[in-house]
Amino acid sequence: MINWANFVSQCFNGLVLGALLALISSGLTIIYGTLGVLNLAHGAMFMLGGYAGWVAYTHTHSFIVAVIAGSLFVMLVGVVTERLIIRHFYSRPPEDQLLVTFGLGIVFVEAVRFFFGSLSQTVPPPAPLVGITPLGFMVYPTYRLALLAIVTVALLVLYFVLYRSRIGMIVRAGIEDSVMVSSLGIDVYKIFMLVFGIGAMAAGFAGIVNAPVVSIAPDVGEAILVQTFVVVVIGGVGSFPGAVLGGLISGEIISITSMIDPAYSYVMLFVAMTLVLVFRPRGLLGAVGRE
Repeated sequence: MINWANFVSQCFNGLVLGALLALISSGLTIIYGTLGVLNLAHGAMFMLGGYAGWVAYTHTHSFIVAVIAGSLFVMLVGVVTERLIIRHFYSRPPEDQLLVTFGLGIVFVEAVRFFFGSLSQTVPPPAPLVGITPLGFMVYPTYRLALLAIVTVALLVLYFVLYRSRIGMIVRAGIEDSVMVSSLGIDVYKIFMLVFGIGAMAAGFAGIVNAPVVSIAPDVGEAILVQTFVVVVIGGVGSFPGAVLGGLISGEIISITSMIDPAYSYVMLFVAMTLVLVFRPRGLLGAVGRE
């Protein structure tokens, strides 16, 4: 018999996990949808954000500083990576892009393991967000509620910057006709570099704000990368709204299935992905990607 209190609690857990997956997936789908690069190092960037934030926290004991440091560090890593490596692969076959980003992910993971070891690290939530909050029908961890709000705001900011601002307009114009945009005096390739950095920052931000919920380890990005790709496939490759919808669906599938039998949570996630591919090959809100 279903315990309804546990069921509602698991639905909230699924909502929080889904919002987090939506944020990570939005970074991945922004990079693919605008630059045409399927970034297999995205999970490692999630991990880098967590570690960079943890290092900042151990020196300052400030959660806000940790979030800012973790996000900006991964954005910097994304920008440098795009300038030195990724931009040379824009016109290369997709398999070359997959191989080089997969290799970058391995380098990031092993570098972190070399400097910090394999032991898990934790970042505590800020003092005002410790404990539980009564919601009337149940009590729920305060930080998880705050995390839901934080990720929602981050998604709205990300959407506004890339889809409702001048920079977003330039990016989309640059994708359609980079020569025309360049003739207007705009360095479209610097814009592309910034987009890659923003996509990476989304993963890094998610990595540090999730650190008080799940401990940080060098391999933490591997599992999240698999879930992120499933989210992107369910929502639709290159679709920002699709990444949000796919994230929420995936979070609920994982959470509710875990309540019944955790061993089948990934099975159900892949079943859902398979059904979407069968009936809607482009995903639920799929958009045509960059050619």
